[in-house]
Amino acid sequence: MSIFKKKINEFPTPYTCKNAVKKGGLETKLSMALMGFGNIVHGQIIKGLLYLAIEIAYIVFMAVNGIGFIGGLRTLGTVKQQEVWDEAKQIYLYTKGDQSVLILLYGVTTILLTILMILVWRGALKSAYKAECLQEKGMHVNTFAEDLKSLLHENLYRLFMTPPTAFIFVFTVLPLVFMICMAFTNYSRIGNHLMLFDWVGLDNFKTLFDSGSILGSTFWSVLGWTIVWAFFATFSNYIFGMILSLLINRKGTRAKGFWRFCFVLSCAVPMFVSLLIMRTMLQPEGAINVLLRNIGLIASDASLPFFTDTTWARVTVIIINIWVGVPYTLLQLTGVLQNIPEELYEAAKVDGANAFQTFTKITLPYMLYVTTPYLIVTFTGNVNNFNVIYLLSGGDPVTNLSSTAGKTDLLVTWLYKLTIDKQYYNIGAVIGIMTFIILAIGALFTYRNSKSYKEEGGF
Repeated sequence: MSIFKKKINEFPTPYTCKNAVKKGGLETKLSMALMGFGNIVHGQIIKGLLYLAIEIAYIVFMAVNGIGFIGGLRTLGTVKQQEVWDEAKQIYLYTKGDQSVLILLYGVTTILLTILMILVWRGALKSAYKAECLQEKGMHVNTFAEDLKSLLHENLYRLFMTPPTAFIFVFTVLPLVFMICMAFTNYSRIGNHLMLFDWVGLDNFKTLFDSGSILGSTFWSVLGWTIVWAFFATFSNYIFGMILSLLINRKGTRAKGFWRFCFVLSCAVPMFVSLLIMRTMLQPEGAINVLLRNIGLIASDASLPFFTDTTWARVTVIIINIWVGVPYTLLQLTGVLQNIPEELYEAAKVDGANAFQTFTKITLPYMLYVTTPYLIVTFTGNVNNFNVIYLLSGGDPVTNLSSTAGKTDLLVTWLYKLTIDKQYYNIGAVIGIMTFIILAIGALFTYRNSKSYKEEGGF
């Protein structure tokens, strides 16, 4: 909180809602009920009329639909779809019942619009108070045309930030809130609650955290493997990428560009193509098993269980991830190595340090100092790594037919299966929340590390 307070105090402004309520004139206080009134009184007619039009539009929307949308959130619908026999047409007709998904979506959207309206109301109140203060001091009050021109100068940031903020609000905040709400319902194929569902409170969380239930045991198993996968997928790539970059960038290595080209060549091929090819090659009748049979390393009727045995499958996806991920680490660490001051190595050599001491005292600390945020971001990204698992193993093997996840499924691939294949939308929403929490924690650590590096002059 101290960080945000510091930033707020850096740019103090007297034009606040608190000052407007306490110190503002009658026209400013009337702006709390009649948006834009203060602006109109002080000559900003077009700006005031725009605020007033926004308020009228919001009131009309709430009177016509908004209040009903918010009221629908209480029950999420009660009228079921009915099947009625039509004697004239000799067919069954279906009456239109309530659709809980739309009721929830419209209700959440209305609440978010109300929050947005509160922000606009605050802006209108501060604008009216600012116009009043400027006029009392005999200073110039901007016209609407001057306000538009300011968007290309001192308020340019508002012009550039408004569209992306709007897109984030519509395509990120709204779906996120909608998904969080869904986690507290019984929206699922279980019990046929796909059209009409209800609030169930924390029942879904209790089910998922109950290790005695099928979903609960699956969740803890998938969560454990997700963390193990993220750890090995991150640090195996980093370690092998470090080794390759050290070998290629050492003074005695010739044709450095050629070796980098060889390892980075795989980046030119889209990852999904590489993964699908490897998946085909590692099948029981794929190229790898056929080759091993032909050269006599395995029996003619045998095959290596790349995706049919749990241990084999998990080791396989980690190894394939090393193959597709090391080139990117190699490129990044090559840039880091080339930026280490040569004077440090010369001083270490003069002091009699051997190669191992030089690496542990100079190279490794410098690399970790620069790439720690990258490691954290990579770790959180691997928690959410859908492509490698889904395209390579598909989550297989499935050892328990009653389970909804395979032994290589991550939280994100399990979520996909639960929602797309099984239609367990409520449980999928809970898993989405858990995945979001893990990623948010990783992002927080990244922010803190980045901030500390900047303060220490690391960047």
